Amino acid sequence: MKNLLQFLARYSNFLIFLILEIVAFILIATSHQYQHSAIWSSANRIVAGVDNITTTVGDYFQLKKDNQLLIEENAWLKNQLTRQANQLEKYVEIDSLYQYSHLDVEYIPAKVIGLTTHKHHNYLTINKGQRDSIEVDMGVICHDGVVGIVSAVSEKYSLVVPLIHTEMHTSCRLKKNDYIGRTQWRGIDYQKVELKDISRHVDVAQGDSVVTSGLTSVFPGGILVGTVESCELTDGDNYYHITMRPTTDYRKLKYVQVIRNHVTYAEEEP
Repeated sequence: MKNLLQFLARYSNFLIFLILEIVAFILIATSHQYQHSAIWSSANRIVAGVDNITTTVGDYFQLKKDNQLLIEENAWLKNQLTRQANQLEKYVEIDSLYQYSHLDVEYIPAKVIGLTTHKHHNYLTINKGQRDSIEVDMGVICHDGVVGIVSAVSEKYSLVVPLIHTEMHTSCRLKKNDYIGRTQWRGIDYQKVELKDISRHVDVAQGDSVVTSGLTSVFPGGILVGTVESCELTDGDNYYHITMRPTTDYRKLKYVQVIRNHVTYAEEEP
């Protein structure tokens, strides 16, 4: 009781002022229709603003959840399509020497949690590892095309070498005529990758699509790699100087899919 009296004595002036303010507010709100409407209008705006913020935050988390579900559903659909295609692939000749005797491909969705684009040796980190059946040398793609190849794996995370790494080379081909080449990055512009080993007699032009060759078990054939931006020949050259733009924009990369691909090749019987 003593403490209460001391508190009232210390803050008596403030408490009197606060009571008078409350009384004045009540009198204004109840005695004048205009002030009453203005006060309630302001209150409604405040409530509406709070409600909008709450709704926006709720929508954000729901959208994030829906996005993850779509990514997982996309991977599931790819797996279903692959299983159906496998029944046909067993009987399709892929070149004059080899044919698939077994093909089993799964797509494992993952999130990018770290990446670089400005170094000679760029890497990206994903949130899937050994416990998710990720292994070294698995291919990594996104909805736009090739991303890179897994180079190291821990229990929960994996390190991926992207196309924009000076020691990264991926077997690919010109989509329109199937001529084989390989990628090479010079370490300068993350949006420019070279296509090597395309002979001078090959028909190649700006805008041509470049896709994976399918000659290794890392990537199935036909996945987009890039688009030809320039192709030049100088006197005495046997091969084009080709620059292409990767279809994957690494600075916007958020989600990827790891390819779990088991392929055995059987020599074609005569």
